[in-house]
Amino acid sequence: MIRTHEGVTLAGAGAFTAAGLRLALGHAPHLVAADGGADRVMRHGHTPRAVIGDLDSLSDGARTRLGARVHHLPDQDSTDFDKALRSIDAPFVIALGFTGGRLDHTLGAFNTLARHPARRCVLLAGGDLCFVAPRALDLGLRRGMRLSLFPMGAVSGRSTGLRWPIDGLDFAPDAVIGTSNEVTDPDVALRFSGRGMLVILPRGALGPVLAALGAARG
Repeated sequence: MIRTHEGVTLAGAGAFTAAGLRLALGHAPHLVAADGGADRVMRHGHTPRAVIGDLDSLSDGARTRLGARVHHLPDQDSTDFDKALRSIDAPFVIALGFTGGRLDHTLGAFNTLARHPARRCVLLAGGDLCFVAPRALDLGLRRGMRLSLFPMGAVSGRSTGLRWPIDGLDFAPDAVIGTSNEVTDPDVALRFSGRGMLVILPRGALGPVLAALGAARG
């Protein structure tokens, strides 16, 4: 539905700041909204290229103003984030406005990331970011930076550049997780057995993360 050779900023109806939106657009200039996210981006002075969702939260005023840019996907078995993400063909997506106020929305956003690991989507959430790691990931990060790993399924891995190496650990949502690790070498290498690991970093790592995902393998 949306095809571009540049990054896409995908805005949901949840809270995000004007500064967060500017940060995303600075890296991903094409703006798409998921349902009621269109109202929020227009309040920030932007007009989305497209609106995608079941349209249960989009205002009548926004629907009228945006006209043919609005794409109704009535499927009730997936979230608006899921609908929008699978409708975008772009090198990468920066998503915001999908976490925060409601815990079920936040969990649903993590589920969407895990269900579409090949989409190269970075989710901004407050002062953090989150993405699904490819099988091989090399990151250039600041020493002392917090790096957390949260498995969405059974996955193992190896690492260099972290205070607590992950070699030999079997991760799973109901078993070992890897929160609050720390970068000890600016060249961090992560290798995973599958595509089920979420990486969580401070939002300031967005640039290095996008660079790493662009060169990622698997």
